[in-house]
Amino acid sequence: MSVVTFEVRDSIAIVTMNRPAQRNAMDAEMAVALIDRFEEIRTTPEIRVAILTGAGTRAFCAGGDLNAVVPLLTGDRSPETAVEHRWMAIRKSGGPFKTDIGKPFIAAINGHAVAGGFEMVLNTDIRIAVPHATFGIPEVKVGLFPGGGSTVRLRDQMPYAHAMYALLTGESLSAETALNYGILNEIVAPDLLMERAMEIARRIAANAPLAVQAVRDSVRASHGVPEAQALAIEAGYSARVHATQDAIEGPKAFLEKRTPNFQGQ
Repeated sequence: MSVVTFEVRDSIAIVTMNRPAQRNAMDAEMAVALIDRFEEIRTTPEIRVAILTGAGTRAFCAGGDLNAVVPLLTGDRSPETAVEHRWMAIRKSGGPFKTDIGKPFIAAINGHAVAGGFEMVLNTDIRIAVPHATFGIPEVKVGLFPGGGSTVRLRDQMPYAHAMYALLTGESLSAETALNYGILNEIVAPDLLMERAMEIARRIAANAPLAVQAVRDSVRASHGVPEAQALAIEAGYSARVHATQDAIEGPKAFLEKRTPNFQGQ
């Protein structure tokens, strides 16, 4: 059984973390498999949107498998397999927690998102969750550091004081609290989770791919930089998009009252 399953429906990639008995906790094999799938998404032009979810109904991802991963990170034991050696090399650059897949990324959160699981949520663009999902960065409770982007992204994506409370106490947030803080877009019933994620993905995939890509890239590239520099970055993306054939096709189709035929050119 693959620890990560992967399928493409039309132009939408669906990545599923598949260790439900372990609450989809991440070992070296899963981490490396995620990296490979994320790279496939990034380098496949036909894929326009990606969805990340977990198998089962209990957990999206419970973070790192403490028995399998933490001894490697702390140096308590050395890597023994080719996969573990590769994971340690990947980990130095952030691994799946920090990897930018280069495409719009939707999290379909089917249960608890803890530690690295929450860090992967923070690396997505749009987030849909079930009511029983919880979100937490508990590393300080066990003497670890949340090195998958938490101390950068959480403080940017929710109110500062609440982010610091979550980071310093290690306590979890309910789905409702995460929604109120702006971490989630919406909460849906479990049987509607993937349906809703696919609906959003299809809406994105129907848009002009170069424009969608440029908008996402501009938001990420300009984040945290001075306003004048950010506006210059935005202007560069704008100019490139407006020089494409899709930028001609879109307004023309609108005036002709027909569906545009975007070619990604």
